Amino acid sequence: MDVVSDAISTVRIGRPSSDRFRIGGSWCTRLAPYDGAGFHVVLRGSCWLLPDGGSPVTLGPGDAVLLPHGAGHVIADTPVDAAAVARAVPFDRWAESPRSRPPHAPAARDEVEVLCGKYRLDSRRVHPLLAELPAVVHLPARVGGGELRAAIELLGSELDAHRPGTAVALPHLLDLLLVYMLRSWIDRNAAGSAGTWPAALSDPVTATALRALHADPAAPWTNDRLAATAGVSRPTLARRFTALTGRPPMTYLTWWRLTLAATFLRTTEDTLATVAHRVGYAGPYALSHAFSREFGTTPGRYRAQTTTSSTTSSTTVSASRG
Repeated sequence: MDVVSDAISTVRIGRPSSDRFRIGGSWCTRLAPYDGAGFHVVLRGSCWLLPDGGSPVTLGPGDAVLLPHGAGHVIADTPVDAAAVARAVPFDRWAESPRSRPPHAPAARDEVEVLCGKYRLDSRRVHPLLAELPAVVHLPARVGGGELRAAIELLGSELDAHRPGTAVALPHLLDLLLVYMLRSWIDRNAAGSAGTWPAALSDPVTATALRALHADPAAPWTNDRLAATAGVSRPTLARRFTALTGRPPMTYLTWWRLTLAATFLRTTEDTLATVAHRVGYAGPYALSHAFSREFGTTPGRYRAQTTTSSTTSSTTVSASRG
C-alpha cells in the first residue's frame, strides 16, 4: 500500500453515495455539514459553491470540487447574498421538488447538471495528509490531468447509459474520482505552497521512507534501518522526515501502527494477538497499553463502540435520481 491509499482506506466507512440533478433558472440549495467528505462535479452548465465561512467558488463544465472535511455549503445559480443563503432550501427536500428535473429528461440550453456525492469517513483517525487539505479543493477542468478528466467522463457516461452493472461500476468510479482528486491536489502543491504533505510525497528521501513504513509496518524498523533504506544518513532522514511530516520517523511509525490496529479492530474479527502481530507489536498486552495511551480506551471497548456505531449507519448507494 502507498500513503494515499492507506490514508483513504483507514478512514473509509461503507460505500460512497451520489445524486445527480438538472435544473434551470434561479435556484439555491443548502447541503448541511457532513461527517465525511463531499464532492460536486459539474457535467453541464455552471453554478456557484458558497462554503460556510469561505469565499464563493464558480464552477464550470468539467469542474470538480472536493469538500474533504464535510463543510456545510450552498450551491446556486449565482453568487447569492447572505439573506438568500439563509433561505436556501435543504438539498434533500430541494432535490425532490418539481424544479429539479430527472437527469434523463431532455436538457434545455440554460440548465445545469451536477453530480453530487459523499464519502463516509471516520474523522477520529484522519491521516495528516487528509487533515491538512483545505476546506474546499477546487479542480477546474483545465487542471487535474487526463485521469481525472477521464474519470469524470466515465461517470457521466455510466449515468447516462443505465447499462447493466451500473450499481457495481458507479461506487468504484466514485472511489477512483476521490483518488484522482487527491492526486491532483498533491501534484498542484508539490512545491509546498499549500501544506507539507504534497512536498513530503515528492521528496525522494521522505517518500522512500514513507513507502517502506507503509509497505511493511510490522517490520522491526529502527532509524538506522530506515535511513539505509532511504539511502541517507540517520540525521538527514530525521531532519527531512520530521520537517515534512511533522513527526520523527519512529513517532510516525508508532502512530501509523496504532491507526492500523484501530482499523483492523473495526473491520475484522481478528483476535487482539493477531492484530498485534499484524502491526508490529510483540503481543496483545504491548498493543493494548500503547492503544490505550493513544486513543484513551482499550482495544476491546474501541471495537465494541465502533461495531455498535457501524450497525446504525447507512451504507446504501444511490446511483442517480430518475
